[in-house]
Amino acid sequence: MKPHKDQAVDFLHLIVSGKIDEAYKKYVSPDFRHHNPYFPGDADSLKQAMEENDGISPNKTLEVKQTIEEGENVMVYSHIKQKVEDLGAAVVHIFSFHEGKIVEMWDVDQPVPEDSPNENGMF
Repeated sequence: MKPHKDQAVDFLHLIVSGKIDEAYKKYVSPDFRHHNPYFPGDADSLKQAMEENDGISPNKTLEVKQTIEEGENVMVYSHIKQKVEDLGAAVVHIFSFHEGKIVEMWDVDQPVPEDSPNENGMF
């Protein structure tokens, strides 16, 4: 079995590429719950939101910048753009796995500002 961080990255790439059903079948536990504050916390509500987003932004991109795995928990830090020309957002997904399936997920994001005094940038 792949390391959990590879599973988490594959899950995100499948979602971004519009293969949401495949991502869910392959990685999401029947006991899945999430903590996105904009949707009810069940798997079906989040899946529906992902499908709606895919319809609105079918060309979104995800560039993984860093992953950290500790036991059953994984953090994926990435740069997501809804459209190629967008500045996008810095996004952190946190996953909790059990028996090779995602049982819990958190996501937090911060838009990339057009102008920033920080010479290091967000990535």
